[in-house]
Amino acid sequence: EAYLDVSDSSYHNGSATLIAKDIKRSILQKTDLVASAGVSYNKFLAKIASDMDKPNGLYLITPEQGAKFVAELAVGKFHGIGKATEKKMHDLGILTGADLKNKSLVFLLQAFGKAGQHYYNISRAIDHRPVNNHRSSKSVGVETTFQVDIKDRQQVLEHLSQLFKKALKKLNDKKLSAQALTIKIKYHDFVQITRSRTLSRIITVSTDVDPIFEGLLKNTDIGQRKIRLLGVTLSSLQTPSQMQHFRQMDLFEM
Repeated sequence: EAYLDVSDSSYHNGSATLIAKDIKRSILQKTDLVASAGVSYNKFLAKIASDMDKPNGLYLITPEQGAKFVAELAVGKFHGIGKATEKKMHDLGILTGADLKNKSLVFLLQAFGKAGQHYYNISRAIDHRPVNNHRSSKSVGVETTFQVDIKDRQQVLEHLSQLFKKALKKLNDKKLSAQALTIKIKYHDFVQITRSRTLSRIITVSTDVDPIFEGLLKNTDIGQRKIRLLGVTLSSLQTPSQMQHFRQMDLFEM
């Protein structure tokens, strides 16, 4: 997922909807996968819009529609409101965006702390958070969805090895290093699990990942249940300067 601010774009004459359609078309052509998109005038509404017609939708919320859309929306559908907060709101008689809007800022701050200000704003379809395109990477991952579900253990290991090489190349292209490795498995019934391991040393092309994958696959249903998707993610990322510091620390600790 990603946010894209096209406010100053001249592409498609600045039409966010046409840009979203073009992105969806490109994703389909390059990956043979569909994607959903949400178009609106702030991040909160764009995120909600992106969830409206999954897996292959494009939903638009205009400035004229924003307030009414939020008022009629159940609070459980609000991005950022989880099950626990939803229950607390229900206990307070807050079921919809309209109910949330009827609560004063003082009431929301007392009930939800600092988050109360955010709830006060989004109940009015207000979200001034900018799209930040300069965030540092937290992880680098690659995954693949199979056209035909796989089950053979050796086949799974081969795919994980290929995904690892692709993830490592992406990492090297960003001039980063990693110490943690995570695999993602989605079974044919869409049940998804992850398994992770953090290494004591930097992961490189010479790292023997086969025994790591073997260990991560323990206590899973590999070989018993069909698999729809596999993914490999590298995390605990470090910059070149951090890597140098790590090597110096490692030298003195020997």
